[in-house]
Amino acid sequence: MNLSGNTILITGGGSGIGRALAEEFHKQGNQVVIAGRRQQVLDETVAANPGMASVVVDIESNEGIRTFATRLEKEFPQLNVVIHNAGIMRPENLLENTDDLSAIDATVTTNLLGPLRLTAALLPLLRKQAKATVMTVSSGLAFIPLSLTPTYCATKAAIHSYSQSLRYQLRETGVEVIELVPPYVQTELMGSAQASDPRAMPLKEFIDEIFALLKANPNATEILVERVKPLRFAELNGVERYQEFFQSFNQAQAAPH
Repeated sequence: MNLSGNTILITGGGSGIGRALAEEFHKQGNQVVIAGRRQQVLDETVAANPGMASVVVDIESNEGIRTFATRLEKEFPQLNVVIHNAGIMRPENLLENTDDLSAIDATVTTNLLGPLRLTAALLPLLRKQAKATVMTVSSGLAFIPLSLTPTYCATKAAIHSYSQSLRYQLRETGVEVIELVPPYVQTELMGSAQASDPRAMPLKEFIDEIFALLKANPNATEILVERVKPLRFAELNGVERYQEFFQSFNQAQAAPH
């Protein structure tokens, strides 16, 4: 992936990892378009970064995504990078509230259906460009699930699988697929306490390492900071060691990693 000269769409770009990515890509000399549900958050980010653009989108709405894609093609015909960063993470007690599926539905729609639908809607535009990039955002929890957030982990595992299939299907086109695999990072994904949790990776440190990796290997298919590698490659230790890791990881009631 080229780090400059792109027109980049970042969903969930008004806060957390999305905003940090948007600001760094903006500094690197790209036209950055951030998207999300909350107009105020988008406006604040754009105001702090002159030249950045924003578009409101409800990532849970299939029809809204189609309308959004049509608007992007008209307003940003040179769009050649999409970063699927929008996501939600909610704790679930599967032994209680079994009739309330709202958290499950919202998580699957936002984290999984949203990126799949938006990719399908934008692929015709991306394929018009000489070179384009789809960047998916999975998680270390795609590889070692945290039982506290089962649906979140399941959607991220699905994103990992989808990324591999998409990459293979696009192998003879000008569209590359990169999977970003974050560890536990200091954001407000699970509430304000996460943003200052000393166990989490500082956001700036995470972004700096991502861009160093992209610069060192522009053809990378996965972006793995050092902190996420124990989760990403846990299965390489064999079934027994994996099960021990999974057990200790969850018994410790670890925060998301």
